[in-house]
Amino acid sequence: MDTSKSTPQARPTVGVVRETNDGERRVALVPKVVTTLIGKGLEVIVEPGAGLGALIPDELYKEAGATIGDPWSADLVVKVAPPSDAEIAKLKSGSTLIGFLAPRNADNKIAALKAAGVQALAVEAIPRISRAQVMDALSSQANVAGYKAVVVAASESTRYFPMLTTAAGTVKPATVLVLGVGVAGLQALATAKRLGGRTTGYDVRPEVADQVRSVGAQWLDLGIDAAGEGGYARELTDDERAQQQQALENAIKGFDVVITTALVPGRPAPRLVTAAAVEGMKPGSVVVDLAGETGGNCELTEPGQTVVKHGVTICSPLNLPATMPEHASELYSKNLQAVIELMLDDNGALAPDFGDEILAAACVTREEASA
Repeated sequence: MDTSKSTPQARPTVGVVRETNDGERRVALVPKVVTTLIGKGLEVIVEPGAGLGALIPDELYKEAGATIGDPWSADLVVKVAPPSDAEIAKLKSGSTLIGFLAPRNADNKIAALKAAGVQALAVEAIPRISRAQVMDALSSQANVAGYKAVVVAASESTRYFPMLTTAAGTVKPATVLVLGVGVAGLQALATAKRLGGRTTGYDVRPEVADQVRSVGAQWLDLGIDAAGEGGYARELTDDERAQQQQALENAIKGFDVVITTALVPGRPAPRLVTAAAVEGMKPGSVVVDLAGETGGNCELTEPGQTVVKHGVTICSPLNLPATMPEHASELYSKNLQAVIELMLDDNGALAPDFGDEILAAACVTREEASA
């Protein structure tokens, strides 16, 4: 009789690292999602203190079933910010990394990851299709940024947002213009509306006008159509840019608050708010520029700083989602959960099918043997 025993197959390991970038308080996986992944047969290793920025102590990860230890040798490592060279050196060859990798940026770490033998999936590259909505980390984090941008604007404003009728008289509502109405812009419009502001949205993609109106805002029509691929705007021609800037310059002067969210992937942020437009705004007005990390939409923006120019406060906060780490981490964690589950086969093994359009688009480095 054969008394030999089969060796149980090792469970795939997922490593959750502690973010080291200045100001980054998010964590890639929260305990609730850790419990779900463990229930699917994965082992989760969490770096000590990984969740402290998001107010999640190690003890909660232990209660969720995770091990507190070294996550860098895991089969799959998840993080938020792009890895540093020192972090890439900690990854084992043949492992997989998932996170924001800034693949379109000139200073990305794609070559270094490839040289280290690491298979990498960039969450920014996940296609914006219906099936991938739950994995869309760009959208989940942009929602946070759009909300917080309005909170920043209200805090810096010298005026009320809502209309108030008091014994001393009636205060008119603040007028709020949002430039760029993707996910962040729509959330900004909705939040400003909830605070009582009179809201208007503008985008070079006229097909989003109905979305602007759906959150109770007016549509600013400048007669320019720059719809591009993948839900993004294309770069404007020189003539279109000049036409847009002049029309915007005239319009901006009539608003109390301007929030800008316009981005073009892989390129510097388009300049939408000129110095002349700022100079024409009423003293005490506010500009919140969410495009500071790629140069800013406002000509007078100083990325990462709050400055006053011509009596107008110009704020350019960087990485706003990290300032709301609890909910931002929860949302991002659900995005990653969906990506990881897509990578599992029927037996619970990590076996990504790169014939799947989502994984194929997200994968920015890949072992030749897997090709």
